[in-house]
Amino acid sequence: MYSILRKEFNAFLSSPVAYVVIGVFLVATGLFVWVFPDSSVLDYGYADLQTLFNMAPWIFLFLIPAITMRTFAEEKKAGTIELLLTRPLTDGQIIGGKYLACLLLALLALVPTLLYYYSVYQLGSPQGNIDSAATVGSYLGLALLAAVFAAIGILASAITRDQIIAFLVAVVGCFLVYSGFDSLASVFDGTLAYYISQLGIAAHYRDISKGLIDSRDLLYFFSLVAGLLLGTRLVLQSRNW
Repeated sequence: MYSILRKEFNAFLSSPVAYVVIGVFLVATGLFVWVFPDSSVLDYGYADLQTLFNMAPWIFLFLIPAITMRTFAEEKKAGTIELLLTRPLTDGQIIGGKYLACLLLALLALVPTLLYYYSVYQLGSPQGNIDSAATVGSYLGLALLAAVFAAIGILASAITRDQIIAFLVAVVGCFLVYSGFDSLASVFDGTLAYYISQLGIAAHYRDISKGLIDSRDLLYFFSLVAGLLLGTRLVLQSRNW
């Protein structure tokens, strides 16, 4: 699996994909956090990074499918998937290597945003007047969100030979899992609305972003990732049916 991970990650770094993804993410978040008057930290007057953590999921919703769309779709279109599957590797190792490479690239895009935290920390009055616990929780939430989006993208790429179709399916899937259940919950009232919203990512992401690391939220994310990767494995194994 490590060999697949290294190969895929090096392929990303050897192509414009990694630099475009990281560049677009940083430019988009930078504009919302520092430039646009309706969301700028400088105009908002509060020492927090809520703008970053509100906008990043929507940016990830497009960027992560752009990373994952080539993983299996390109292999199928080029005819190299058969060669890969005949290597002494299990389906789980192939999926795990490709998945971790995509997730690692998505997390790499988050690293430069630590400069935003440092800047807000320094600009706070008094200095350091920022809720660090909530910030750590929000970064953890973004990492878990990226993990789910990457798993959705891997599954979408496995079911088609066309990268564009894989991208579109992944975007729709990420949108439905992130925002769809909240929209559906708004139709209902009371307990039913609560339970429907709990099926989506947004409710769990909001809880973690408050700095409340609940085992139920972690279990939700890990279970969702495991289920999606298992679905990808079933798609690959369907070649034997």
